[in-house]
This record gives sequence, C-alpha cells and structure tokens, in this order.
Amino acid sequence: MDHTENKVIEYYKHFHSHPELSFQEFETTKKIKEILTEHHIEVLNLPLATGLVAVVGKGDRSIALRADIDALPITEETDLPYKSQHQNIMHACGHDSHTSALLGTALLLKEQEDKLQGKVLLVFQPAEEAPGGAQKIIDTKVLDPIEAIFGIHSDSTSKVGTLTIRKGPTHASVERFKLVFKGVGCHAAHPNDGVDPIIAASQFVTAAQSIVSRNVHPQHACVVSITHLEAGSTWNVIPQSALLEGTIRTFDKDTRAIAKNRLVEIAKGIAATFNLTVDFSWEIEVGNTFNDEQLASFAKTVALKDNFEVQEGQPSTGGEDFALYQEFKKGLFILFGTGKSAPAHNPKFTIDVNAIYPVSKYLANLAQDYFTTQEQA
Repeated sequence: MDHTENKVIEYYKHFHSHPELSFQEFETTKKIKEILTEHHIEVLNLPLATGLVAVVGKGDRSIALRADIDALPITEETDLPYKSQHQNIMHACGHDSHTSALLGTALLLKEQEDKLQGKVLLVFQPAEEAPGGAQKIIDTKVLDPIEAIFGIHSDSTSKVGTLTIRKGPTHASVERFKLVFKGVGCHAAHPNDGVDPIIAASQFVTAAQSIVSRNVHPQHACVVSITHLEAGSTWNVIPQSALLEGTIRTFDKDTRAIAKNRLVEIAKGIAATFNLTVDFSWEIEVGNTFNDEQLASFAKTVALKDNFEVQEGQPSTGGEDFALYQEFKKGLFILFGTGKSAPAHNPKFTIDVNAIYPVSKYLANLAQDYFTTQEQA
C-alpha cells in the first residue's frame, strides 16, 4: 500500500466518523480545504456556504470531476472502529468514499500537473441528498467553460474492482409532491355539516395508481408512490384538512410529463367531485441522469486499461442531482463496486476501504487521457 493510498483511507475514515447533513457540511468543507491547501492545490474563491471547487492544471480546455460530501439523518448500526460520532447522522450512501477518492485524484493529478494538458475542476458538492447542491455549484458559473463532467457513486451490490458504465439513462427523475385537501371540519356524528377531506385523500391514493396502469406506456418505467398521509387528531372529529406527500420516478421526458400532469388533474378532479379545495405543489423536480454515449465508450476504454471489470448494469429508480449538470454539459455518471453490504440508506451500510484508491487512480487517468484522446467540441 503506497503513501497516497494510506492517506486516502485515512481521509475516508475521518469523513465517515464525522458526517454532516445537507447544507451543514461546514467542518467537512474545512477539512477538504485543509487537505487541498496542504498539497498546494488551488481552491477557487466561490460564493458557497459549504462545498468547494479546486483546480489542477492549466490551459484553455477543462473538464470537471464531481464528488458529493453530505450524509443522511440515520443512526449508524455498524461495528466499525471509525463509526459515526454524531447521533442520527451517518454516511449511509458512500459520499465519504466519493470525497476521499476525489481527494486522492487531486493529489495524483497535482504530482503530474506538468503532464496535464488541460484544467481539471475538482467539485466537492454539498447537499446531493437534499437535493439542490448541484444547482448551488452551477449557479457560481464555475462550470460554464468545461467540456464535460464525470461523477462517481459507490455501489454496494458489486464487488471491489468493478465499474458500472452505461450509455443513456442511469437514474430516474425525481419529483416530490405535496398536496393538502381542504374541507370543513365537523363532528363525526354529523358528517353532513362538514366536507370530509379524508374521503378525498383516500380516493386520491387509489386513483393515483391508475397513472402507471392506465396512462403510461406499458414498456416505459414509472413509479408513483404516496408515502405520507396525515389527517385528523382524534376519533370523533372530521378534520379540516388532509396532507399527502409522495414521489414520481421516470426515465424519459414524455412519461415524466404525462405522470405529472395526470397527478395534478386527478387531485383537482377529486377536489371538485367532493366539493373541497386542494393546494398542490412540487417540492423537488430533478430530471433523470443520462450518460453521453461517447464519454461512456471513452471511460470504458480507460477502465479496461486500468484492469477494472466493466459492466453495463441496469438503470435505477433512485434519483441523483448529477442530472442537473447533464442538462447543460455532457456528462457521465459511473458506479464503483464497494463490496456487497447492506443497501445504501441502511444503518448497516458499509464500504470495503480497498475500493477507494483504485477509483482515485482511475479518475486521474481518465482526466489525463481525456485531453490526449478526446477532441474539443
């Protein structure tokens, strides 16, 4: 194990034991900046409360490598000696490994900076889980000049030494919706004196499932889930209102539009049918990730040269705000195997530390080879 690899694993253990939630990654950002500054890597002065962007290399051409840095509100249930020191906060999605891998890449690129034929922006993004951190980075305009962006994510379903690189969609679009049916409260013994929002909410939960079964093409993936229903506070009162929340997941724009439009129409139709009102809002709207075909082929070539096992994998209905970068720049989202464990967002989620440094080397080689093999658009 070489000196840089030891450092990367040390970084990982530190970040794992000191997780911070979305938009609260102040100490994480401070630590990343300290490491980069210690190795004479320039940290750009940007209007970011958390997260940062650094740069290695010089020249007119540039690309970006992105890692996310936030954790989840989960209490860790592993026996790791470096488990989370913060109650109800855990790196249960591998962002600590992403951060550490990219730091390793930064160190490797800095060592070979004189051979680098362009600039590499190292994006340590806050708040992927919120989501919204990607938009914070985009709003700084720092990525406007880049030709392409590459992102990484841990994969607890694949063995160490495996990369998943696929063309086209990799993760679904994410919509979070919220609606409140507003009726008239009354005594449960006299329902005719009020307008019952629970009846409307119940009808909505059932009717929403018709979107997938009757409106979406059978060969197009779509998920509509109602995950939160809250109404009333006691047994003998019909409440004034009923709150519902949920999510839609899709892989193409047409299906996404159909599902969103139908959900709003159903909510309004049910409100009209039962003589009450509805307030409907979209709380989160993030498109699906879609990998550039040319970048996928290039990344696979580099991966095979680095002795990774490459698989295409299947798209996930999980969401990823890396999609926001891909809306204005060509991009590639790559999964790296971390050894099979409990799934992401689970309190027993773990990562094999041996998976991290090979990704550092891979990203460094990816950046170097990009400038020598890929023509400027």
